[in-house]
Amino acid sequence: MQLDHRAQTLLKALVERYIADGQPVGSRALSKISGLDLSPATIRNIMADLEEMGYVASPHTSAGRIPTPRGYRIFVDTLLTVQQFDENAVEAGMRLPAHQPQKVIANAAQMLSSLSQFAGVVQSPRRESTFQQIEFLRLSEKRILLVIVDPRGDVQNRLLLTDVDYSPAQLTQSANYLNQHFAGLSFDEVRGRLTGELRQLRDDMGRLMQAAVEAGSEALAETDDMIIAGERNLLSVSDLSSNMSSLRQLFEMFEQKTGLMQLLDVSSKAGGVQIFIGGESKLVPMDEMSVVTAPYEVNGKIVGTLGVIGPTRMAYERVIPIVDITAKLLSNALSHS
Repeated sequence: MQLDHRAQTLLKALVERYIADGQPVGSRALSKISGLDLSPATIRNIMADLEEMGYVASPHTSAGRIPTPRGYRIFVDTLLTVQQFDENAVEAGMRLPAHQPQKVIANAAQMLSSLSQFAGVVQSPRRESTFQQIEFLRLSEKRILLVIVDPRGDVQNRLLLTDVDYSPAQLTQSANYLNQHFAGLSFDEVRGRLTGELRQLRDDMGRLMQAAVEAGSEALAETDDMIIAGERNLLSVSDLSSNMSSLRQLFEMFEQKTGLMQLLDVSSKAGGVQIFIGGESKLVPMDEMSVVTAPYEVNGKIVGTLGVIGPTRMAYERVIPIVDITAKLLSNALSHS
């Protein structure tokens, strides 16, 4: 449902006041800060309509209202006025020698944290999921060790549990086939080419190769890493650390990283600044948390994502340009390294 000007103005005023002081906002306060010449009764009616539409909610302990995830969403999408931010404040912190990209990335995470006063996160540039060599080692009946060597010489191992007991000769034959035909390609490319060629191979051998491609792709994907700075800042945010359950969720997210990596992957595919709001996005593990992200590039190709992790009650108008500028400056720094 489209909101009229009065409803938009009141919702914007309510969200901004709630972000500023964290207290439910009443009709009397809204009449003072909104700038609208409306009677208290009219404001109450509009707020009741906003509550019915799911944009605000009334806590049991107060007559005032607070924004819901849906209210935050319409605020950041249509009502927000983004602040201007001094690029020099970010750029000065990322002036490091060109041959130290990891230090530049770590500095970007630290810069995001210090400027936002929340946690900063940078996903390291993704590795190409290519392999130089594959070997199969028979450990026992139906248990095979897959050994993957990437073009840089790094080694990844994966255990394959199979339905068939392959002989050493079969394992050597399969490894030779993959190495001769596909070495230097990504596992995605191998997957596509294998589909047509498997018809010419024995079913058992084909299944082994498919399992190797899937396991290899997962193994190299897991080498992606991220740098997180300023996690301790979130401990001082009462919205996120008010109870043990919230604290546990918070630390699980930082320890496991899987969900956060998934969110950053989704963000990199969307392009531009993205805002994930807890309670609305299933990718955010806590209702009280939001993540503001942006992808960054190296020589015109998106290679990772960075962002700020904080409470839903954050100053989005300030955090958005911090994330946007940092992504652009990191792209420039890494592209010229």
